[in-house]
Amino acid sequence: MAWTAFPYPDPRYRHTPASLQQDWPALHRGDGEPFPVQPALVQAWIALHAGEFERAARLGLDVGVNGYAVAHQAICLYNQHLETSARKRLAAFECVAERCERQQREQPDNPAGWYWHGYALGYYSSDISLLKALAQGLGARVRHSLETALRLAPQRADVHVALGAYHTEIVDKAGAVIAGLTHGARKEAGYGHFDTALRLDPQSTTARVGYARALRMLDGKRKLAQARTLLEPAAAVQAHDAVQRLQIDAARRELANLPNED
Repeated sequence: MAWTAFPYPDPRYRHTPASLQQDWPALHRGDGEPFPVQPALVQAWIALHAGEFERAARLGLDVGVNGYAVAHQAICLYNQHLETSARKRLAAFECVAERCERQQREQPDNPAGWYWHGYALGYYSSDISLLKALAQGLGARVRHSLETALRLAPQRADVHVALGAYHTEIVDKAGAVIAGLTHGARKEAGYGHFDTALRLDPQSTTARVGYARALRMLDGKRKLAQARTLLEPAAAVQAHDAVQRLQIDAARRELANLPNED
């Protein structure tokens, strides 16, 4: 069955190879991906930024390991934002994680193989319940992959966002003591990663949403003003591609869920 279509098609998100290369630094400020050399991968990234996630995934996977970065981004974002079937999401994230393990063996110095492994296992864990995932040892695998990605690419804002979410979500679900002693997760470390992500990529919608969600989870009304300050610009910005358009939706939902500051 075909994937659900991206709900906000916009000609502004459609690139030519030349315009993609021109806009590449802005589009990839958060992940530092190099501009692709192979024409098929140029087309895959064009499809991704336009919201053609199924086409982007297919083109990337057809190339093989060198196409995994674009394919896995397309698959993960689609399943995070658009897939409504929990069964399909779990299968997709599991497949991404398995392919990433191949990529880690063949390209151990490529941070994308580690980042998307941690990302996919993180969302897989959320879908099966974080506490269940921690009991199965998935938390340690997520942390190892994300910390390896960070060691390989310390300037990748998206890795800091993912590690911020790792720390704060485990503290929220397991409690500060168990989170720290058993899983090495600390609220302050999570907030620090979000701060670093925003220093590296101040306009990152994902960092703003993740940070605001963490503040709401862990500090409640004490940090509502800060959460709102993070979310309001993210919810109002004009999207530069389909990926950011989905992230803006997430920012708007998070903003709508903030309680009143009484």
